[in-house]
Amino acid sequence: MGIFGNIFNKSSEKSEKKVVKSVINWIPLTSVSQFEEIKKKSKSKVVGIFKHSTRCVISRSVLQRFNESFPESVTDKVDMYYLDLLSYRDVSNEVGYEFQVMHQSPQLLLIHNGLTALHASHYDITQINLEKIIK
Repeated sequence: MGIFGNIFNKSSEKSEKKVVKSVINWIPLTSVSQFEEIKKKSKSKVVGIFKHSTRCVISRSVLQRFNESFPESVTDKVDMYYLDLLSYRDVSNEVGYEFQVMHQSPQLLLIHNGLTALHASHYDITQINLEKIIK
């Protein structure tokens, strides 16, 4: 390997990007019409909505940490919806109205029995102990 390979980390080991594997089966939230489905599902299990801004470094960091730390033990007990709030701004606005939370980004809402049982934003999302909450 030449000098430029060393400078620009061209070795195969150093240039490989870290792939984050997630146990979350994300459901895209793209329409306000999905709210009825979410409320209905929330009668029998917890439903999560993760609002993410694809242009925000903090949002990206929180989403990565959330993916990495999501407990496999709750994957069957929660349906997780992913909302790209820049692509679906109208849906993002309606989430606030429908579930009575002020808009934040990133933001996690947990819906139970049709109501917001918990919501958090920014790095507070990474402090939530889902295993304790979702039983």
